[in-house]
Amino acid sequence: MSMDFIEAMNELEREKGISKDILFEAIEAALISSYKRNFNTAQNVRVDMNRNTGVIKVYARKLVVEEVLDPRTEISVPAAREINPHFQLEDIAEIEVTPRDFGRIAAQTAKQVVTQRIREAERGLIYNKFVDKEEDIVTGTVQRQDLRNFYVDLGKVEAVLPIGELMPNEKFKHGDRIKAYITKVENTTKGPQIMLSRTHPGLLKRLFELEVPEIFDGVVEIRSVAREAGFRSKIAVYSRNPEVDPVGSCVGPKGLRVQTVVNELRGEKIDIVRFSEEVEEYVANALSPSKVLEVIVFEEEKMARVIVPDYQLSLAIGIKGQNARLAAKLTGWKIDIKSESQAEQEFGRPKTTSAEMHQDSVSVD
Repeated sequence: MSMDFIEAMNELEREKGISKDILFEAIEAALISSYKRNFNTAQNVRVDMNRNTGVIKVYARKLVVEEVLDPRTEISVPAAREINPHFQLEDIAEIEVTPRDFGRIAAQTAKQVVTQRIREAERGLIYNKFVDKEEDIVTGTVQRQDLRNFYVDLGKVEAVLPIGELMPNEKFKHGDRIKAYITKVENTTKGPQIMLSRTHPGLLKRLFELEVPEIFDGVVEIRSVAREAGFRSKIAVYSRNPEVDPVGSCVGPKGLRVQTVVNELRGEKIDIVRFSEEVEEYVANALSPSKVLEVIVFEEEKMARVIVPDYQLSLAIGIKGQNARLAAKLTGWKIDIKSESQAEQEFGRPKTTSAEMHQDSVSVD
């Protein structure tokens, strides 16, 4: 092996971060297999590659015994002492058996090992880069599609976006740039596998983090997200600073911030509500855009009975129960919605003459 090869190993260590010692050990292990395969031997051998010169030698390792039964793996005491007079019974004697044309085999084997290790190292670097981005947003370019997946180019790696993780009526073609949420990063035998989603609630949360500086800075916090991708979402926000309006921060000047998120999600409707430690207030906010008259909490059942004006009942429930369903997901409470008339009939509750409960929320179509 030439000095040029040794210098190339040093360069790989500097550029790729691949340990030279690990490369040498891998090459030596591969050369043992190559020697046995090419020279049809079952000998126990050791390959030594000089770290400075690249010179390769093959040694047969034989057990020192009184009577030789298998000359491939054993050597007599007198024969061993011709090599080294200090050999004793049960020692291992090493005899150089380097074939004359082994250099050619060694060079080919070393090239294969180094190429494989470079590939593994690059895969490792890609995995380490993206495993830290799990549950984060990435931007990529659609490369191709099959019956089950879209494949998105993220630079040095191709990620998988299952068709089931697309929003309804969402279509992409080759070359489209898209934002997606990384749901899982796995290190497989074929390299890192990165799974993407456009329907995950985390995508909505990360989009707001990108658009709202107060969230990025930690002043405003997204406490909960409920999403039916492509149709409607709700987020509950909270401000650590009493002087900062969390809902207004997410809406932005003239609704610009929330509208950017809506556009990215192909027109998905988004309700932004204020989080509250008071269950009654939180549930009332979560039912935005409907107005709420009263919330009665049943702690043991973790259920809230909500009373709304008669004309607001269908709005509170939503199309096919969507608004109520999302509010329940957002708050973590079961929600039973009744109109004033229903409450009066079922529970004898008189119709209210007071103003509707204060609610702090905004809905964006």
